[in-house]
Amino acid sequence: MIEPHLIAELALLGLCTGFLAGLLGIGGGMLMVPFMTLIMSHRGISGDLAVKMAIATSMATIMFTSMASVRAHHRRGAVRWDIVKSLAPGIMLGGALASVGMFSVLKGAYLAVFFGLFVSYSATQMLRNKKPQAHRAMPGPAGQVAAGGVIGFLSGLVGAGGGFVSVPFMVSRNVPMHNAVGTSAALGFPIALANTVGYIVSGSALEGLPDGSLGYVWLPALAVIGACSVLTAPWGAKIAHRLPVALLKRVFAVLLYCLAGYMLYKGLLA
Repeated sequence: MIEPHLIAELALLGLCTGFLAGLLGIGGGMLMVPFMTLIMSHRGISGDLAVKMAIATSMATIMFTSMASVRAHHRRGAVRWDIVKSLAPGIMLGGALASVGMFSVLKGAYLAVFFGLFVSYSATQMLRNKKPQAHRAMPGPAGQVAAGGVIGFLSGLVGAGGGFVSVPFMVSRNVPMHNAVGTSAALGFPIALANTVGYIVSGSALEGLPDGSLGYVWLPALAVIGACSVLTAPWGAKIAHRLPVALLKRVFAVLLYCLAGYMLYKGLLA
């Protein structure tokens, strides 16, 4: 039985991350993972396991936020389904490699530092508002599979929906910002599905998991956060289509800098 105060904490977390998922096409993982880690640590779960379960549970909730936000974006014609279909195979492969293979053995300190630097670069490019070259379009089939693999792999290691990589990538390829956000929201589902299955498989034989766990996924948190996130994801998507593109880019860049700072802090601290 979950304590009422814990339900309230998880519900608030779900409402906030759902809104961000709809607004910026992300899964909210960078907000969810540190808070989930804190919550699970307070329940007596060891630090290493708490981080891994926070990442896995965060990723699993993206299946809910993605479905909720993508409907709102689709109604406004913002989802490029042709790009979704092209990137999804690589995303599934990259996610499986991360969640089944690397996730169980990688400590993550060096990856966190590299990841923080990479995200800082992406945010700086977006703030510069440099216009992509007119001839730059989405790459061919092989290039999109490779790009999807990178997105799925990085997402699987940090428990995020991939918007921090997919949105800057699509914008750099002359995909309008609103389309990039909507398409990123749609990509969240295959990212979450592939990685969640991997987390369940890789954690299935682990001992010492808390009650209600399915592999690395903590089902009580998944239920509460998932139920609350679907309420606010459509609101975020609705507001996203009312904001000017330049403002949306600045909001996204600020979020990326926060993400980079958190990852650098975690990596250097380790």
